[in-house]
Amino acid sequence: MTRFEQLRLDGVSRSFAGQAALADLDLTIRRGEFIALLGPSGCGKSTALNCLAGLLPLTRGSIWQDDTRLDTLPPEKRGFGMVFQNYALFPHLTVRKNVAFGLQMRRVSRADIRRRVDEAIRLVHLEEHAGKLPGQLSGGQQQRVAIARAVVLEPSLVLMDEPLSNLDAKLRLEMRTEIRRLHQSLGLTTVYVTHDQEEALSLADRLVVLRAGRVQQVGTPEELHTSPANWHVADFMGYRNLLRLRAGATDGATLAVSGDGLELTGTPVGDVRPGAEVIAGVRPEDLVIGPDSGAGVRAVVEVVEYQGREVAVEAVTDSGLRLNLRGTVRPAPGDRITVTVDPARLLVFPADPPGAPEPAVEPDRADAPVATG
Repeated sequence: MTRFEQLRLDGVSRSFAGQAALADLDLTIRRGEFIALLGPSGCGKSTALNCLAGLLPLTRGSIWQDDTRLDTLPPEKRGFGMVFQNYALFPHLTVRKNVAFGLQMRRVSRADIRRRVDEAIRLVHLEEHAGKLPGQLSGGQQQRVAIARAVVLEPSLVLMDEPLSNLDAKLRLEMRTEIRRLHQSLGLTTVYVTHDQEEALSLADRLVVLRAGRVQQVGTPEELHTSPANWHVADFMGYRNLLRLRAGATDGATLAVSGDGLELTGTPVGDVRPGAEVIAGVRPEDLVIGPDSGAGVRAVVEVVEYQGREVAVEAVTDSGLRLNLRGTVRPAPGDRITVTVDPARLLVFPADPPGAPEPAVEPDRADAPVATG
């Protein structure tokens, strides 16, 4: 494994037909870090990964591994391992031969290939399946083969492009744990692309949230979860209730907001001025359900979903706004309730200015470059 202290992306940009899919990405990745690139479809996260891998040339910017410039090197010279969404396994080769393929291309000795392949297969718990073809394996087992094939190369960096998106919910949880375990036990440096905020929060040391090809916020899972920089980040961090309101009076620490029959008090984030249009965001679990006779926002329960110890509730206010709630109180559809929120839990963000950029569309995965070794 090539040791490095940091991987640096300086102003990395990529355009398609003159439209920026990724613009001015500045990011320093420390050795041993797990970085998740997070955002909606078309935000630039897969473009960033493909630029890093060398599958897409940069329109502008540079990539450095310590003092070595990488963006001028072809993919095979960068020493990275890749795990794809569709596994990209050779269907006619056994598990063992799939894992060994990259080492054979590098002309590693037979004894070293045998030793390293055995170790990689053991790490992903596939010893009993080493002689099988990919078609004889489950989706989760195939993904383990893809991971083994990447780590057997002892890469300086592992790139993962939504590797769990084709798995069912139970397998996703299991593989999440496996990926984190391998990252920690092998001391890997990992860049991981996902649109799933729960996945990103559970795996990453730091998250990079992208929108319209630009970084919105970089921070630890806790920082982004509790202190999103803007309403776009809040949207991806579980603030399902995003209300377009108008800012009122403020005492510096709290801010009155109103609109559509609502009058609430929240905590301003960023430059929020009285009279301005704002987006007020709150998590479903931070909305408190009370009886119809109580103080708060009046609403009618429409949908109740049983989720074990808690229930998810969708209610509609008298003015027609839909609210998502979550908690242990179990109302029935048709119940009238009041909803309250602690001002510290209601974050108030500036609304986007007129003419703010819309997300660019990344190329379809079918059109994106694919590496096979």
